[in-house]
Amino acid sequence: MNRTKGDEEEYWNSSKFKAFTFDDEDDELSQLKESKRAVNSLRDFVDDDDDDELERVSWSGEPVGSISWSIKETAGHSGSTHEGREQLKSRNSFSSYAQLPKPSSTYSLSSFFRGRTRPGSFQSLSDALSDTPAKSYAPELGRPKGEYRDYSNDWSPSDTVRRLRKGKVCSLERFRSLQDKLQLLEEAESMHDGNVITAVLIFLKRTLSKEILFRELEVRQVALRHLIHFLKEIGDQKLLIDLFRFLDRTEELALSHYREHLNIQDPEKRKEFLKTCISLPFSAEDSAHIQDHYTLLERQIIIEANDRHLESAGQTEIFRKHPRKASILNMPLVTTLFYSCFYHYAEAEGTFSSPINLKKTFKIPDKQYVLTALAARAKLRAWHDVDALFTTKNWLGYTKKRAPIGFHRVVEILHKNSAPVQILQEYVNLVEDVDTKLNLATKFKCHDVVIDTCRDLKDRQQLLAYRSKVDKGSAEEEKIDAILSSLQIRWKN
Repeated sequence: MNRTKGDEEEYWNSSKFKAFTFDDEDDELSQLKESKRAVNSLRDFVDDDDDDELERVSWSGEPVGSISWSIKETAGHSGSTHEGREQLKSRNSFSSYAQLPKPSSTYSLSSFFRGRTRPGSFQSLSDALSDTPAKSYAPELGRPKGEYRDYSNDWSPSDTVRRLRKGKVCSLERFRSLQDKLQLLEEAESMHDGNVITAVLIFLKRTLSKEILFRELEVRQVALRHLIHFLKEIGDQKLLIDLFRFLDRTEELALSHYREHLNIQDPEKRKEFLKTCISLPFSAEDSAHIQDHYTLLERQIIIEANDRHLESAGQTEIFRKHPRKASILNMPLVTTLFYSCFYHYAEAEGTFSSPINLKKTFKIPDKQYVLTALAARAKLRAWHDVDALFTTKNWLGYTKKRAPIGFHRVVEILHKNSAPVQILQEYVNLVEDVDTKLNLATKFKCHDVVIDTCRDLKDRQQLLAYRSKVDKGSAEEEKIDAILSSLQIRWKN
């Protein structure tokens, strides 16, 4: 079919296909505006009755729904395609933007000033397509001037201390002169916050020489006490000794020097170090403790070497039946005494490992010695040694049992080590207080002691109550029945 030149031009100008240009985005913008007008026009079907009372106006100022508005709206839709092509031709001209048709809006004035549609109404197309919040072009308010000082590090000593107290991070490196550092320390002391004072002291310890630091702290007792405590906590004994030497605190200097023995693992080297500590200027009481510590370690070394040899030889019965579980070196005095009572109880007093020798050398009190020896011998179930431990003789040769720790504690220790009932009853009977005796006898089921005590107290009711606790048909029940039927006892109740 032949076409005229005019028809061909009209065909190509009206074709919906076009070549690629960099202005496709402008064309998409116009299409988006048209789609937005179409979506917003649906609000007429969903608006509530409240908006019906409000007059709606278009961008031209004419009421929405009027005859003139309908004519212009129809004309605007029909000529939108042609106007879009004209806009592409004159895209670089500023006047072309002024000729763009204003999109009609069906937003009510109330919705316009509210800034968004009411809940339940349709969203605009741009709101529906966009998942990210709208970009705000409002100018950002400037930060307070004080916040920028964090980065410039322009803080006075008082401000720095105040920030440290609040737990904020701030550098102290800007305080370089001695005057600034001392002012910073004074501000920290005035805050009465130990953490702040310690933080400043750590900075001064790192940036000042020992002589200058000690000299300035000598007149600042609060900061001095904090530094001493800090050095003790971190274990800096060398600097602590230097500080005490500068302050002429001889006794504290000696104690700090003595504390260094904890870092020496070798027993022989530790013994030699303790020997040097004896001559330090301790108080009389502390000096005696240092001497005892040296003597105890010296004996432990001898005992350990001898017992290791006996245990390896395997010729001693006690080491075969009860092998040692740990070394005795560097153990406390009470542990050493228990060890001696366990492995060397029968040795002569002249040996270093004898319990009696340890008791006399270190002046161990009788209560402590009896308590330790009882625990050791009861653990071995050496009841003969337990009995001999509490047996004493007077000048006439009469024997009597005496317990410095009280027989009630003896009964508890014996029961803890599974002593036989006969042994328990013997020592329960030695308890002087009647109520304590009955409680212990009832607790550890020493039936004969309970029955005999109730009989001596002539307490019939308590004896009847205890009868229900023994086994039926047992010898204890028969003994209770015999006592209850006796006519020679005058019962109290």
